[in-house]
Amino acid sequence: MVFSSLVFLFGFLAVHLAVYALVPQRYKNPVLLASSLIFYAWGGPRYVLLLVGETLASWFFALRIESAPSRASKRLFLVGECVVLLGLLAYFKYWGFIMENTQALFGVPEVVPQVVLPIGISFYTFQLISYVCDVYRGQVAAQPTFWKLLLYSSLFHQCIAGPIVRYETVQEQIDNRMPTPADIYAGVRRFCIGLAKKAVLANSCASVADTLLPLGGDGLASQAVAGYWLGMVFYMFQIYLDFSAYSDMAIGMGRMVGFRYLENFNYPYMAKSVQDFWRRWHISLSSFFRDYVYIPLGGSRCSTVLFVRNMTVVWFLTGLWHGASWNYILWGLYYLVFLLVERFFIRDRMGDALGHVWALVVVFFGWIIFRFEDLGELSLVLGGMFGLNGTPLVGLEVQTLFLQNIFLLAFCVVACTNLGKTLRERLIQAARGNNVAFGALLVTDMVLPAILFVLGVASLAGASYNPFIYFQF
Repeated sequence: MVFSSLVFLFGFLAVHLAVYALVPQRYKNPVLLASSLIFYAWGGPRYVLLLVGETLASWFFALRIESAPSRASKRLFLVGECVVLLGLLAYFKYWGFIMENTQALFGVPEVVPQVVLPIGISFYTFQLISYVCDVYRGQVAAQPTFWKLLLYSSLFHQCIAGPIVRYETVQEQIDNRMPTPADIYAGVRRFCIGLAKKAVLANSCASVADTLLPLGGDGLASQAVAGYWLGMVFYMFQIYLDFSAYSDMAIGMGRMVGFRYLENFNYPYMAKSVQDFWRRWHISLSSFFRDYVYIPLGGSRCSTVLFVRNMTVVWFLTGLWHGASWNYILWGLYYLVFLLVERFFIRDRMGDALGHVWALVVVFFGWIIFRFEDLGELSLVLGGMFGLNGTPLVGLEVQTLFLQNIFLLAFCVVACTNLGKTLRERLIQAARGNNVAFGALLVTDMVLPAILFVLGVASLAGASYNPFIYFQF
């Protein structure tokens, strides 16, 4: 079950919010826990045991760390936590990949085992590791009640697609939260924005990208040069709008019930450097690797050789975290190269405008590596973009799709900037001393979430429905 489905919206979420609102305060956490486990079990009931087991191990290790008499014994329990959780992650996510490469190199095993990847395991594994590490550092107290830690690890708002929520962010809110009407409204508004962003914009972009750049098909080799470029432009929009939409919906649902999750995306396509892009993109993941890998290795306060080593480890792991395939590792190392170039050669020599163009170009080509797990298809697309496949510059299909979706492109550009946020902030400021502006703000805030929700539902109900197709040349 995903957030952008009618079953979730009118079945699961509607029932959950109704029950949550009706029960007394002391039962709200149990209701939220039950809903989270039901939500997670929807994708595979047996993997609920894995989630519960990892949480139980983390609960045990954290309590042992807190009560351990010496630093050495605390470290031993921390190592135990990492071995258990990272070992399970390695088995479920990477064992098949390791065996495929072993088979390719040495001819064994004869049959590569097929291991089903449990939904959300990367996210809740990192959350639980961050919790135990913070207990080890003395930054948070160990949670004495197991089911409350299970609530933290299984919260359905963010368990599947993030953001990676630190325990310190919600530890007080688990026991003490009382959402105000303003919180509930802000949560509903944020959820509706995310829903429309996913169902209307991201899904429409995905449809165009998949048409122009079909994976595993013969059509990829015969695509026109402009088709490769246009397809990747739509994919670039799709991947941001998709990822950020899920974070919007998670943050919104959390806010409805009193949880304040931190922002996970900060308009990354407005970045003025590659480094700035990674300060804005998937912030919870970047901060995890910074705080639990990069800084413990020594960060930047070391020799140049060690700094490069630390960066290499972080970006290798960043790529590997995204998927068990060589293209993801290559994608992580690709960013490593450009971050090192910025640090040692470019520094602050670019202005904002040139730096913005530089960042977008680097990110654009990075998404090509990210999209194609098959390295043969990757090389085919890269060659095709520069006319090396012998295909025409522009084809009829490309022209038609461009004209049909030109308004979709325009809306995507706006959605990737802070224009809407800026206009609303200015309207709020104007409303403080102007009745007309106050009325406009009131109407906008009342109508906009409803419009976005209806558009999102209409897009989901129509599956491939694209409202922008009716506005074309």
